Amino acid sequence: MRLFFSFLIVFITLFPSSAQKPQGNTVPTIVATGGSLDKRFIAYIARMTGKERPKVCFVPTASADNPYGIIRWYERCRDLPLEPYVLKVWISSYSTKTSFADYLLGMDAIIVGGGNTLNMLAIWHAQGIDTVLAEAYRRGIILAGGSAGSLCWFAEGTTDSRPGQLTTIHGLGLLPWSHSPHYHSEGPRRPMYMEKIQSGEYRPGYAIDDGAAVIFRNGKAVKAIALNDKNGAWFVTLKEGQVVEEPLKTEVIP
Repeated sequence: MRLFFSFLIVFITLFPSSAQKPQGNTVPTIVATGGSLDKRFIAYIARMTGKERPKVCFVPTASADNPYGIIRWYERCRDLPLEPYVLKVWISSYSTKTSFADYLLGMDAIIVGGGNTLNMLAIWHAQGIDTVLAEAYRRGIILAGGSAGSLCWFAEGTTDSRPGQLTTIHGLGLLPWSHSPHYHSEGPRRPMYMEKIQSGEYRPGYAIDDGAAVIFRNGKAVKAIALNDKNGAWFVTLKEGQVVEEPLKTEVIP
């Protein structure tokens, strides 16, 4: 009998049941899109969690919790296999019983919307949400977003958050690269980004069109996806004093 139980323990250790296997994503992961929060991107991110009905939270801080954007979020998620949530911060939080940390750390994926990156980062810092998102990243909760929602994860990049012209902004630095969203989609983006790389003000980084996205795991780009074959992503760096745009091989998603 003792021999039988010893064998059983060894068998369970070597061949754990499905209930014992880790479920879902456990690697620090970010999906940065150039701008568009297309329904196909949302569905793709939901599948990446490995859950049948993942909890996916939309964070519209950059658009001041615009109600129309929130409505569009729920419309896009209506027939997708996920549970949609929204984190609102532009209202009084006194009567809210759940902390930002408890709310966000209970999600499987967090998708940040576009808008004013500078204002968004200031609010996140004041509310401690920046720290919560860094913890979510470490736990393997998928972080994603486009425009302000992609720029925020990088070390630095170009923003239209200030009046008059494109300027530099420093993000959360979860990805140790620079970034330009809307790369070919908005005229001034590409020349400014290349100039900043050329001068050394920006470290090398990733430039992404509106209809494309780059997936990062542990801070490294592992895959590029797109809504069509007209949009893409590039790694932009300096080689022998010249700016070089290295196109990423891109998979068009259905």
